[in-house]
Amino acid sequence: MSAEYATFALAPAMRAGAVLANGTYQVHRDFLDFIVDGRPLLFQLSDLDAVSPLASDVPPAIFTSHVRRLLLETEAPLDGGRYIIYGCPECETLECGAVTAVIERSGDDVVWRDFAWQTDEHADLELNGYHGIGPFRFRGDQYRAALGGLLDDASSEDEAPARRRVLLVGARVAVLAKLAAALRTIGIGAEITHDAGSAPPEELRTYGAVAFGRAVGEEERAAVKEAFARAGADVAYVEGLAPIVPLLVAQVEHALDRSPLEQRRLTRLIAADDEAGVEVTSTCRVQLMAYRLDRLYRTHTQEVFDGVLEPGKHRIALDPRAVKGQSFLVARTTGSVLVAPMLR
Repeated sequence: MSAEYATFALAPAMRAGAVLANGTYQVHRDFLDFIVDGRPLLFQLSDLDAVSPLASDVPPAIFTSHVRRLLLETEAPLDGGRYIIYGCPECETLECGAVTAVIERSGDDVVWRDFAWQTDEHADLELNGYHGIGPFRFRGDQYRAALGGLLDDASSEDEAPARRRVLLVGARVAVLAKLAAALRTIGIGAEITHDAGSAPPEELRTYGAVAFGRAVGEEERAAVKEAFARAGADVAYVEGLAPIVPLLVAQVEHALDRSPLEQRRLTRLIAADDEAGVEVTSTCRVQLMAYRLDRLYRTHTQEVFDGVLEPGKHRIALDPRAVKGQSFLVARTTGSVLVAPMLR
């Protein structure tokens, strides 16, 4: 085994929820990803739709249990000293498949090795091993400091709650109600209001984003923003592009993404003249959905691209019929979503 050290850190990450074209939903998950040598470990595992055990929506006792396992303070949950590194974001059961690895002490160091895709109690390294990934040797003090800090945060009474809540402000009540229902279905809290000024500051600080409908005037927008500023709340503001629920959900998901830009897979989307400009930081599957309003304000939806892209910038030709008139593009990959109006 190589004596070369890898660096270990943690960073916020997100598995973006979605309202899919077939009417099903994809659940929103916030979690901490493992940053190995400055890069998310998840990005090395192909285009895997998974989250780490360090998710913000698990009960505190379970979260603490996961941390203590990674610190090797408790027994490994799987045979052979194996631990779950990433699991299914929908149900988190081993039957759906999980990335596991052996975690062990080596003197004062900690080693992660023998990564594998596992669906039952035993891992078949020859058949399902991630060959070429690891082993990683971490300095014990760095490793324990990163994970141990989570235990300090979990025990703090002043810790802020996860801000997966959105305040919706708009004039079209029917659209807002549908949007709120869709957000709640994928795991994001949503409330509708016309007067944020009367809300207590501690309540405003629980929101991660505020979404404005197109009909909201500048005076009302300014009043809402002033209320959040007085409360000392750091929120992202979303300008709703169109009364299309899946489109608005994608805008909210992007606003809630607090992961560092350099640690996202999807970093750029431009839509102009029947062409999309997309930039990704690692090899991944990218899906492009076009949403269009016709002259009667009916919504038309069409998938215009679904393929694997290599790192870098890409230009993708679009079906002119799918993006004519007032249209918008949503780009999705594992953990990232971007939205852009079609420019002419």
